[in-house]
Amino acid sequence: MGAGPRGGRPYPDRMRERPSRIEQFAAAVGVPGTYDDLWAWSVRDLDAFWAAVATHLGLDLPGPVLAEERMPGAVWFPEARVSYAAAVLDGRPDDEVAVVGASEDPDDVRELTWGELRRQTASLAATLRGLGVGEGDRVVGYLPHTPDAIVAFLATASLGAVWSVCGMDYAASAARARFEQLDPVVLVHASSYVHGGEAHDRGDVVAELTGALPTLRATLDVAGPAWAAALADDVPLAPVAVAFDHPLWVLFSSGTTGRPKGIVHGHGGALLEQAKVAALHFDLGPGERLLWHTTPSWMMWNFVVGALLTGASVVTYDGSPTHPGLDGLWALAARHRVSVVGMSPGYVALGQKARRGPAGHDLSRLRRVGISGSTFPASSHEALADALGPGVQICSISGGTDVVSAFVGPAPTLPVWPGELSRPCLGVALEAFDSGGRPVRGEVGELVVTRPMPSMPLRFWGDDDGSRYREAYFSTYPGVWRHGDWITLTDHGSVLIHGRSDATLNRNGVRMGSADIYEPVEALPEVREALVIGVDEPGGGYWMPLFVDLADGVELDAELDARIRDAVRRHASPRHVPDVILRAPGIPHTRTGKKLEVPVKKVLTGHDPAAALDAGSVDDPDLVAWYAEVGRARRAKRR
Repeated sequence: MGAGPRGGRPYPDRMRERPSRIEQFAAAVGVPGTYDDLWAWSVRDLDAFWAAVATHLGLDLPGPVLAEERMPGAVWFPEARVSYAAAVLDGRPDDEVAVVGASEDPDDVRELTWGELRRQTASLAATLRGLGVGEGDRVVGYLPHTPDAIVAFLATASLGAVWSVCGMDYAASAARARFEQLDPVVLVHASSYVHGGEAHDRGDVVAELTGALPTLRATLDVAGPAWAAALADDVPLAPVAVAFDHPLWVLFSSGTTGRPKGIVHGHGGALLEQAKVAALHFDLGPGERLLWHTTPSWMMWNFVVGALLTGASVVTYDGSPTHPGLDGLWALAARHRVSVVGMSPGYVALGQKARRGPAGHDLSRLRRVGISGSTFPASSHEALADALGPGVQICSISGGTDVVSAFVGPAPTLPVWPGELSRPCLGVALEAFDSGGRPVRGEVGELVVTRPMPSMPLRFWGDDDGSRYREAYFSTYPGVWRHGDWITLTDHGSVLIHGRSDATLNRNGVRMGSADIYEPVEALPEVREALVIGVDEPGGGYWMPLFVDLADGVELDAELDARIRDAVRRHASPRHVPDVILRAPGIPHTRTGKKLEVPVKKVLTGHDPAAALDAGSVDDPDLVAWYAEVGRARRAKRR
């Protein structure tokens, strides 16, 4: 099923003892040609494709598949009854490990077999039922990335209740801004977590949350006796079968540009999409193990949980990827003999600059490295590929909280091109549109999806008339999902991601994504990270500053300034050399690691920082004041 390398790296799977799961799937559905053949069938005949995915997962979903095709508002499997929890837990071998709970202390490891995971889920579900929790009620978690979070979610889902979770790095105001929208009836929480060797007490946050959520009937502290009692019973799991589109969880947007949007996904849609990506694109299944560094606040936590749908085991980790050293995550992957490890481009770059990466670790079981969170530069990709060797596939993916899945990603049968994503995912009718809504190839366009996906949101929480939902995705091209990313579809079928279209650099009518600037600049060893902003100014002016966070001991002198400008000129565009390069005390991010391009642009142009973003959703809120002062100085200079 290969597509031919065309300069990309093919993937000689050193662990290959069987056809990949995507090859098995293709043979079963009678499309045994190339990946492109399988993808074309998957988006041409959505009914046949998604029915085949359900069968592949062992699900019995009767009746029509896509009963009503429209966006928004597609109707999937209207006659089916499903349970996400049952799909995870039914039929698994009791004595095999399902979840490994790792921490910064290598001796502190907790393992749950499938049998124990099922028993704890059933016991907690009985406890929640005894508290009056039923279908449609909301249960929320303020938790680190541990097995307890997975148990709490599965128990909630098994009752037909709705789950939502925040990681413990969120401040009280940020967690409250999310949870108070939901009127939750139960809060599951921890009171502390450990990160970078330091314990963080969050008892004050829990107390504030408890006081701010008047609908709570109960709170459960995962370190307390009530939690231990809630998990202690040996009762059968009795999952409630719900409609395919019954709400499963509410994921929240970053909240950096306003009140966080609560994105509601259904049991069936999340189940099918997540299992498809895990099994067919990452080749996960029984005998495989996944470790992805994430926080419960980010959709990659949901992806980790979704890997359980394939029968694979997962490793949870609530610590820092750089503890006790910059290669901490690689050490963790080696220690737990994972077959897939996931990380951010920033983590890879940090290790490469310090020469601390996978070298020296026993990664003989590793087959894939997943990359997500932002654009992965070609230079970082090439260096990582050389360090890992040809038997490990580097799997860049791009998707979103919006669909709790990937639009674009890898497959075991596809080559990989540094700086590119291999293909649109199966079942994703992806195109690049120009401003007139026409498909384009070989040039920058808007990422759009022209046919429904099962995991597209059911709605936004509290958006009763659907107006916010339609405005977010369907206002530019009616009936077509516009995601808000600039992409290029290449002539060899891969996809380039250029960054957010609402953060486009548009100098003299020539558009460029910010990622195209970051790649050459952040490849310089002196530059830890960069942020570029394009600001439209009064009178038709356009100001494009580049902010750089430099490595320790490095000064922004004339020589480094010239080298940064030359890197942009030679490797990005001579039209997009910055007007000024400024050393910044740091680059602000969302709690999930995304650079705050749009909010910084707003504060540079004079917006009140308190109105431009929610400080509780920012990793270092104090940085925003520095950028606001830069904007004030710029405006004063122009007067």
